[in-house]
Parts: sequence; structure tokens; C-alpha cells
Amino acid sequence: MRLFPRLLLSHLLVIALVVAGIFISAELFAPRFYRAHVEEMVHAMGPTGATLRGDLERGMRLTLTRALWAALPLAALVAMGTAYVSSRRVLRSVQVLRERSMALAKGEYHQRLEETGQDELADLAHNFNVLAAALESVEQGRVELIGNVAHELRAPLAALRGYADALTDEVMTPGHASQAIGREVGAMERLVRDLSLVSRVEAGQVELHPGVVDVNAVLDALRERFELAFEEKGVQLGCSTDQRMSVWADRERVMQVLTNVLGNALRHTPPGGEVQLDVDRHQELLRLTVTDTGPGIAPEQLPRIFDRFYRADPARARVDGGSGVGLTIARGLAEAMHGTLTARSAPGQGTAVTLTLPVGPA
Repeated sequence: MRLFPRLLLSHLLVIALVVAGIFISAELFAPRFYRAHVEEMVHAMGPTGATLRGDLERGMRLTLTRALWAALPLAALVAMGTAYVSSRRVLRSVQVLRERSMALAKGEYHQRLEETGQDELADLAHNFNVLAAALESVEQGRVELIGNVAHELRAPLAALRGYADALTDEVMTPGHASQAIGREVGAMERLVRDLSLVSRVEAGQVELHPGVVDVNAVLDALRERFELAFEEKGVQLGCSTDQRMSVWADRERVMQVLTNVLGNALRHTPPGGEVQLDVDRHQELLRLTVTDTGPGIAPEQLPRIFDRFYRADPARARVDGGSGVGLTIARGLAEAMHGTLTARSAPGQGTAVTLTLPVGPA
């Protein structure tokens, strides 16, 4: 049986039970209420009233029964109309939900339900809209990811095709071509490796080996790693910490996060600029802040810099050094270590990215 007949029959069954209860209650309890009135009438009529007591009671009981039966058709009509309207309302909501959910299952993630009222149907509509919005966001991210990966791979593949043609036409020596091909293959390998890490980080499957990490040793390693790159570009790298500090984290992952942040700061800082790495403690948290003197980021772009493949300046070529997922990886690793990675910036005032990590075990 379909939903509407079931709903209507259930309402009618409830109505029938209520009517039966009213009749039974009236037959059982009404005499208690009209007997007092009968006694008053018998007392007022005198000696003849005693002989009429039975007739009076039967008359009042019959009158009550007839009144109930007379009111029954109108009450039943009103009750059936109310049951029909209520059943149709529920059925209409369920039908709309069924149609929209079927469309959602077919990939039409723009489907939404109207949220009216304060009942469970309104809650169901709200939850459906939240689910549809989440699926739409996931689908949009999937489409953007495929497009971005295709875009990132298009350039190295085109270069490889060019080098292959150059070798075929003998306009490039094999040695020169092999070096160029190696660079392009390395770029694609880095992209694939970064994408694999992004997927593991977002799925919460990244492997961590937490322990006590000496922050000063990490800073020394970072200075050694970036010293030559900063000198070649003419950018000054400064680190400030006045005491020995430690955090509870994975040392290699901390290095990876700060390497991504410092590398990003170096790419966006012009020659003659400065990148500063400051360390300070706030209660049970340690904050490592990388500040650069680059062009800064517009307020409307700042919330998106941790998104995959997002570039504040779309004109920047991939040869600039970034795969577009470095900050995404960095934020995911920071959160996996029970920390945070945040940024603040303003146009013309540089950018500051802060890594916050717990001092002790989480």
C-alpha cells in the first residue's frame, strides 16, 4: 500500500477510536452528572416526582445519546477533512524530498528544499540542504582538481613532446635533450608526490612519529637548507629565538611545513627584501611565524591561499617553483600534529604565516 492511503487510514483509525471513546465515556460517566439534576426535579415535583424518576433518567440518557449521534456526522466530516489535509501535506513533503533526492543521486547537486515551519519536516529539509551543499562543494572541488592537474601536467607534457620532436629532427643533441627531459619528468614526479601527500593528509592517513622536537635544531637545519637560495636571490633570512624551546611533534613534518612556508615566502619576496622567522611561546603553545616583505595578499584572496592549486596571481607560471599544493600540505600536517597554520597579510605590507604547535603531548 502506498504512503497516502496508509497515512489517511491511520488518521481515520485514530478518529474512530476517539469517537468510540467519547460514546463509551458518555454512557459510563454521564449518569453521574445528570442524576443530581433529576433529584432536584423530583424534589420540586413533590410526591409525584418519585414515580417519574425512572422516566426522567431514561429521557435524559436518550437525549444525550441522540445528541451524540446527531453531532457525529459533522464531527466525522470535519475530522476526515483534517486527516485528508494533514496526510496530503506530509505526502507532498515526502514526494518533494523523493524527487529531489533522486535528482541528487543523478548528480544534480544544486537541488534544495524549502525550509518552512519548525517541525521535523523542516529539520529534514535543512539536513537535506546541508547534504546537497556538501556534495556540491565536493563535486566542484573534484572538477577543479581534475582541471588543475590537467593544467599542471599540460606544460611538462608539451615540453616533452617538443624535446622528442627536436631529437627526431636532430636539432638538439641527445645530452641536452636528456637533461631537459629529466627536468620535466622531475616536475611531474614532484606534482604526483605532492598530490599523493595531499590526499593522505586530507584523509587523515599521514604517518606521524611524534616526540620532543628541539626547535633550535630545526631552525639551524632550515638556515643551512635555505642559506644558498636566499643569497642567490638577494633576500635576507633572519631567525630570532632567545632561549631553547621544544615542541611535541614529528620533526620531519615540522621541517616539511616550515620548508613549504619559507619556500613560499622566498618566491614572493623581491630581491633586497627580508624574511624573518620568529619563535615565541604562548601558554602551552609554541608559535613559529614566518614574515616576508613581499607584495602582500588582498583580503578577499587571503582565506583561499590554503586551497589546493590556488594562486593569488593566476599569471604566475609554474616555473616559478610552486606546485600549488604546498600550503595545503603544510596546513594539513600542522592540524595532524594538533596544531594550526594561519596567515595574515595586507597589500603592500607583506605576509605572516604562523605555525602553532603544542609544547607537550596532546
